Amino acid sequence: GNISRQEAVSMIPPLLLNVNPHHKILDMCAAPGSKTAQLIEMLHADMNDPFPKGFVIANDVDNKRCYLLVHQAKRLNSPCIMVVNHDASSIPNLQIDVDGRKEVLFYDRILCDVPCSGDGTMRKNIDVWKKWTTQNSLQLHGLQLRIATRGVEQLAEGGRMVYSTCSLNPIENEAVIASLLEKSQGALELADVSSELPGLKRMPGITKWKVMLKDGQWFEEWKDVPSNRQTQIRPTMFPVKDEEKLKAMNLERCLRILPHHQNTGGFFVAVLIKKSPMPWNKRQPKVHQKLPQKTGDAEVTATNSDNGSERITEEPTLDENEESKKKQELQNSDTEQSKKEGVCGPPPSKKMKLFGFKEDPFVFLPEDDPLFLPIQKFYALDPSFPKMNLLTRTQEGKKRQLYMVSKELRNVLLNNSEKMKVINTGIKVWSRNSDGEQFGCAFRLAQEGIYTLYPFIHARIINVCIEDVKILLTQENPFLSKFSSETQKKVKDMAMGSIVLKYDPDPAKPDDLQCPIVLCGWQGKTSLRAFVPKNERLHYLRMMGVEVFKAKRKEEESESKTGEEVQHGLTQTEEGMDVEDKEHDLVTKMEAEIGEESSHSPVENSAMEVENKIEDLDQSGKNANSHVIQESKDTDTSNMKD
Repeated sequence: GNISRQEAVSMIPPLLLNVNPHHKILDMCAAPGSKTAQLIEMLHADMNDPFPKGFVIANDVDNKRCYLLVHQAKRLNSPCIMVVNHDASSIPNLQIDVDGRKEVLFYDRILCDVPCSGDGTMRKNIDVWKKWTTQNSLQLHGLQLRIATRGVEQLAEGGRMVYSTCSLNPIENEAVIASLLEKSQGALELADVSSELPGLKRMPGITKWKVMLKDGQWFEEWKDVPSNRQTQIRPTMFPVKDEEKLKAMNLERCLRILPHHQNTGGFFVAVLIKKSPMPWNKRQPKVHQKLPQKTGDAEVTATNSDNGSERITEEPTLDENEESKKKQELQNSDTEQSKKEGVCGPPPSKKMKLFGFKEDPFVFLPEDDPLFLPIQKFYALDPSFPKMNLLTRTQEGKKRQLYMVSKELRNVLLNNSEKMKVINTGIKVWSRNSDGEQFGCAFRLAQEGIYTLYPFIHARIINVCIEDVKILLTQENPFLSKFSSETQKKVKDMAMGSIVLKYDPDPAKPDDLQCPIVLCGWQGKTSLRAFVPKNERLHYLRMMGVEVFKAKRKEEESESKTGEEVQHGLTQTEEGMDVEDKEHDLVTKMEAEIGEESSHSPVENSAMEVENKIEDLDQSGKNANSHVIQESKDTDTSNMKD
């Protein structure tokens, strides 16, 4: 998890979305999450704003791949990302509370990177050569069109949707766009992005193509297709014959990137702009205005989470209205009850088939929760701290972790828990630490959320120099005597417990790291340590120019322990100290941090094992760990507990 690789052409769709920090963004087919990561970075363009007004809702139909998505997004530590698990072609309409009334959520930006045959990846993907047939595109075309249609339905007027595939087949590309433009009746237009991304070599979209069957038969028009083949080949797969219509579509504004253009994979991108509501959604606002008056906080019954939104315009009859009203009121009483308690549970199983793991609910902290007062006092939190946005994943028993979401995502969560399967949202900001209670606060800071929390914390901050940071990141539990005299003075007057360690760059020393660093730490009686996960630790050290592996090799030469001692030491240290290192288990439910105490994910493990093998560090890591155990026996044991 130290480095993320992404095909260069795959980076184009997020760039063409022109994202601003206030945009509400939907990523319809998001796993494994590289493009989602780009979108999150764009939201946080201003690093001084911990809570941008926008958010990313990242969706994927595959439950297991959703956990991969969580893993990718988690590394960016953003409170503005939510991962959901739905079929993109029937993703439900969500609602938000706007000044006390419910409104349908329309997105400013939608990324529609649909499943495709992948023939553009033939240079790196050997399977394409073995398995490719014309049948692939014929089977996918319908799904791609349904997903794209669902996307534009949820797009705000004036919003932008990028449709992309890693295929070069016009049936998956121009045919889908042409069909979408045709049925939009002028509500959509293709944006001219020829001036964007200058230097990118590209070809215009094509306007003429034929359709081919698996057995080699070619067809130029729908009327040529024999009736026994009309289930495989659909009319939307053919180019538009009407020259005027075709010209008005401006299909040449699509982007085709071929492998030889700039030594990449093949890729197709189209940028759509929504000028007015879709023709079948024209009466939608009228329905939405009526409903809130009739049923108070009722959910909009016009939403259709199973069959797309094609039936939104159908006005229900009076009998249906009465029936739906009764159902609505029954639903509302339950919904309102759970909303009052701030509980966002998973949707009822009758409404939606649930696959994969059953998620724990998201429970927002009540305003008068006694849990928060000692935390506020201990860290001297600013009065502007948005405590309403704190949540836990447990309804009963001790709250072990506290997470934080942005105000906008809180709104989405509270108003849509019945119709949405949320896999993960929020970043961990505090973890329960039983030893902390004796020092005034049972919760220690979590590195994952420190950059979000830091602007609100006014106490327990220690400014450290670059040498101190190096000690904190290279030694597990260093004695106070190892730090600079300034740091020792500051620590002397401070009570034991969780602390913030802040490094501010000195412009007068241009050779030192010129980027501020905020670390979570723990102050014991005689020692000071950082609570930072291993990969983040290595990252900071590399930024500071410390040759991580060289330092480890020296340790390996100087340290020598028997195998048994090493193994014992390693186990103890991992159990006692590296709790943060053991986060994000993708394959099991732990990834979403529901189990609250997790172990290394297979992905992280393999990455770290490879790193260790390459640098021949296995032994040195163990030696270092056993050394820590030996050294910390003399220190206060409470420092070692999480």
